Amino acid sequence: MTASATLPVPVWRDELEHEYAALAERLEPLVPCLEISLHLPWIDAINTLKKQRGAVIMAHSYQSPEIFHGVADITGDSLGLAQAAADCDADLIVLCGVHFMAESAKILAPGKTVLIPDLEAGCSLASSITAADVRALRAQHPGVPVVSYANTSAAVKAESDAICTSANAVQVVESMGAGKVIFLPDEYLGRHVASQTRVELVLWHGRCEVHEKFTAQQARHAREQFDAMLVAHPECPPEVLAEADFVGSTTAMGKWLEREKPARVALITECSMADNLRAQFPATQFIKPCNLCPHMQRITLPKIYEALRDLRHAVEVPPHVAVRARAALQRMLAVGRRETV
Repeated sequence: MTASATLPVPVWRDELEHEYAALAERLEPLVPCLEISLHLPWIDAINTLKKQRGAVIMAHSYQSPEIFHGVADITGDSLGLAQAAADCDADLIVLCGVHFMAESAKILAPGKTVLIPDLEAGCSLASSITAADVRALRAQHPGVPVVSYANTSAAVKAESDAICTSANAVQVVESMGAGKVIFLPDEYLGRHVASQTRVELVLWHGRCEVHEKFTAQQARHAREQFDAMLVAHPECPPEVLAEADFVGSTTAMGKWLEREKPARVALITECSMADNLRAQFPATQFIKPCNLCPHMQRITLPKIYEALRDLRHAVEVPPHVAVRARAALQRMLAVGRRETV
């Protein structure tokens, strides 16, 4: 593969209206209709270029609809994308998500090129803790195993015994076979996990800047004003979770919607996920007391195109870090997804 800096910037062609009629119809209720004609040239150029490159585009559930539905080959939550990175045949992966996700893909697929469209797509949770912090906690609690949330840097993963996502946090904690576990870094997720297990958890003070903003008053307003059922992500504050009809990971939310088929639902999580699920469940009215992740929003169609065109920005993890982080991630994958919905 060589960079192709001379490729033209995508422009509108009349044929796109016919070629992407089905996609445009799918996007129409999800994005402002006037934006669709602006998105289609980029979508077409990306889909053409990824075929030329032999690339796979992976998109997290918090990506905007034009990315999630328009160019992604594989979509899902952190666990799903980590598994896909390890299993897919492509030598080139474009990870449409935040930096820790691209690191995880590189760790599990060290022989592949992993690109992230924007190096500044970070995470407040990943920034809340360092490898030195983990070592200090181990010194304070000798012999206590460390389970770190996927929303952490490769360096923190390397200091951990196992990684988890919100989908399997309880199972990973209990798989450690210990009476006490250090759980990092999300305080609210940790409290939720602690309520479901007898394992004593030592918690950190990290919080998701998207989910921590939700309030119990917002949740009650959605229920009272719109007669909506409430579904919340476990990174939300405890008082918000107490108002919810269901608490679960991004994937568990979709399974709950499929089973319950509510007339109206308020998803108390990142906005783009509600948009993407609306396409899957058109009979359900989605009330959106939601916040946008500023880091996920840094990923755009033009940046994905540029990443493929110029083969940038390649994510690298130092080998000595990757080896230890890989062991912690593989322990998570061995537990898998056992969440009850």
